[in-house]
Amino acid sequence: MAPAADSSSSTDPALRWPTPPFIGYGAAPLPSPQPCEIEGVNGQVRACQLVAWEPEQGQARIQVPPSKAVLPLRLDMFRRLTLTTPLAPDDVRDLPSDGPLQALMEHRPRLPYHLELVDGSRRDGHTVGYVETDVGVYLFEPLDELGRVRRVFVPRSAYFKLQVGEAIGHVLVEQHALSPEQVELAAREQAAMRQRKLGDYLVVKEIIKPEQLLQALEEQQRMPLVRIGEALTALGFITPAQLDEALQRQRQERSMPLGELLVQSGQITREQLRVALARKMGYPVVDLKQFPIDPEALRRVPLATARKLRIVPLLWQHGTLIIAAEDPSQRAVIDELEFSLQCKVVPTLASAPLDSAAVGEAYARFGMDSAAATAPARADEPPLSAEALLESLQADAQGDDEPQAAVEQSDNSLVRLINSIIIEAHQQGASDIHIETYPDKRKVRIRLRKDGRLRPYMELPHTYRAALVARLKIMCDLDIAERRKPQDGKIDFARFSPQHRIELRVATIPTYGGAEDVVLRILASARAMSIDELGLSAPNRQALLAAAQRPHGMLLCVGPTGSGKTTTLHALLQHLNTPDRKIWTAEDPIEITHPDLRQVQVNPKIDWTFDKALRAFLRADPDVIMVGEIRDSETARMAIEASLTGHLVLSTLHTNSAPETVVRLLDMGMDPFNFADSLVLVLAQRLVRRLCRQCVRLAPPSEAELEELIEDYRHAFPEAVRPTAEAVRAEWAALLPPSSWQVGHPVGCAACDQTGFKGRVGVHELLSIDATLRRLIQTKAPAETLQQTAMAGSPFRTLRQDGILKVLQGLTTLEEVRAGTASS
Repeated sequence: MAPAADSSSSTDPALRWPTPPFIGYGAAPLPSPQPCEIEGVNGQVRACQLVAWEPEQGQARIQVPPSKAVLPLRLDMFRRLTLTTPLAPDDVRDLPSDGPLQALMEHRPRLPYHLELVDGSRRDGHTVGYVETDVGVYLFEPLDELGRVRRVFVPRSAYFKLQVGEAIGHVLVEQHALSPEQVELAAREQAAMRQRKLGDYLVVKEIIKPEQLLQALEEQQRMPLVRIGEALTALGFITPAQLDEALQRQRQERSMPLGELLVQSGQITREQLRVALARKMGYPVVDLKQFPIDPEALRRVPLATARKLRIVPLLWQHGTLIIAAEDPSQRAVIDELEFSLQCKVVPTLASAPLDSAAVGEAYARFGMDSAAATAPARADEPPLSAEALLESLQADAQGDDEPQAAVEQSDNSLVRLINSIIIEAHQQGASDIHIETYPDKRKVRIRLRKDGRLRPYMELPHTYRAALVARLKIMCDLDIAERRKPQDGKIDFARFSPQHRIELRVATIPTYGGAEDVVLRILASARAMSIDELGLSAPNRQALLAAAQRPHGMLLCVGPTGSGKTTTLHALLQHLNTPDRKIWTAEDPIEITHPDLRQVQVNPKIDWTFDKALRAFLRADPDVIMVGEIRDSETARMAIEASLTGHLVLSTLHTNSAPETVVRLLDMGMDPFNFADSLVLVLAQRLVRRLCRQCVRLAPPSEAELEELIEDYRHAFPEAVRPTAEAVRAEWAALLPPSSWQVGHPVGCAACDQTGFKGRVGVHELLSIDATLRRLIQTKAPAETLQQTAMAGSPFRTLRQDGILKVLQGLTTLEEVRAGTASS
């Protein structure tokens, strides 16, 4: 195995690289960087350092000495990457020489492989097993008789055909075991067998002894790699057309494995899936009722994890965990176990469905099914609340000899507590989870931000502080040893709770005394809203849609953090998204995904910034460009240039009002003439709390309430153009029939936590650039002049005025509008 990284000398993230599919090789992450060789598409080989390996993103990050710069390298830019440090198998000298595990550990067959490359050349060699993925193939070329291998990766873009091992028919003919005619006859019979029904097959033999299991695993390793879709098609259980349709559906439901998707859709039975896994993919079938389970294997995997992943640990042998699973072809399950346990995991097939009760029964044999660790017992039972889990943790702590001992991050109840906190926060509509820790014995405080306000949620004993933070870091692959500087990451919560498709953005920040705070922003249910759902007034909606239909120009959405700018822009993009438009977006992060948009995640750490993304977009023939945020003058110049060269550009800016946005960009050094020509519209917005629809008390406004609203509305106008109260009433009547005027009063109920408010509503300020305003921008007029001119010559209304109209519609209160628009 590769030497472990020295955590004291390097903070680089570890590299995850597959190992040969044999028990003798470990699965520990590699230290970064790794020396390697890269063969370019032109055949030139260059020595370098592999700093990061990100095949899912289609890139590697390398460093070419003597330069210290880290360069991104797409997988289609090379045809071979070789790690030059050999990988050695585990030492097996301490194992019994006559035991089955010894033979299994030493089983490292060398298979010939043939790669036909896209450039017409061919690469031949030998490999100790291989791992083929959607992005390419990992080969393990033998170096000596001690089992050491050289790790080679060939990207999918570099080859079109791979053959590992000799075709079985060819081997039998060469050994004179069969004639060519017999091989052809056998092939025809095999094709006929694919049309047989399930009852025509022999019953799969079930394993009940560890020796049988190790022998079966050894035999499986000699079998060629077969995908589950190919296995089901070969057995005649589904047609190629059904397989293609299922693969299309799986692309939309990535969290569901192909086999499970086919079972749930009714196209195959679970028994047919089991036969395909056993007969075509070679997974040994284990009878869990008779198999002597190793208690050490059970102790390695918490019961909650086993239930969640639907697996039963069977054997723990020399750093390798052998498990039984309902679908052992689910690579995500194996990856999660290998990551959490830091060991090699070998899957087998369970002889019966592994529901919660079946998994618990295996643990119950050894008394490992305590109530604190096992609830809920069935999938249809409701999960325990966060309070109940906290009580369970506290009860366990009180029963210990040392009640003040720190809780471990791997504690089963703590893991479930964190999951419950995330689930409950999502169900309550919270946008953020704030976890605040302290260096002394003060309790850990957890607060939720709901409807823009922080609310107390839970307090935990100080002994949970380190474990809570460490567990969250593990969930988003951060360095748990680094506590001196901030880190940020992302949690795909479906990995830990498949039925909850929640994504969270995580930030850790060190505080005084060695403590750390964690803030989790919930990105779940992030869908593109429609324009009608934004709550725009009729004039604002009409002006926004008219500006969006222009072929070029710049539209800006401005406001503070959390004011809904990204939601508004994506609603506009959804409106603009038609088959005749090409839309590019550059975002950080991508919070709302849309399959028809070409969305790009910027990454300043590798110098992939908004302005560089904009330059790239301009070479990609766009119609509409969305830039997540204008953070600097270079991005602003590129946005203006793009809008002047025939593109519609949408972006955001952190300013308080629409007129201030113009002044801010001019202060950043923009050319006033180019900027005036490019700017089409500025939409400023805020979010204020919405009255709870279930308990709100609505009533027509009294004369005193109307006078207060009218005076507040009139006060926003410059004195020279301030309308009379009667003119304001007439304006309101043109927008809203007086019979519909009503003022809401908060009451409070269980649905809104007795606050009277639930959800938020937007208030807007839209500045449409006409010829008069364009001349003022060219002369760098101040924000007050721009606002007074806009209010005098166009239906421009401030945030406060738009909010007052929302009050008149019974959506919010005047106090909320005043608090949310204090600066307007």
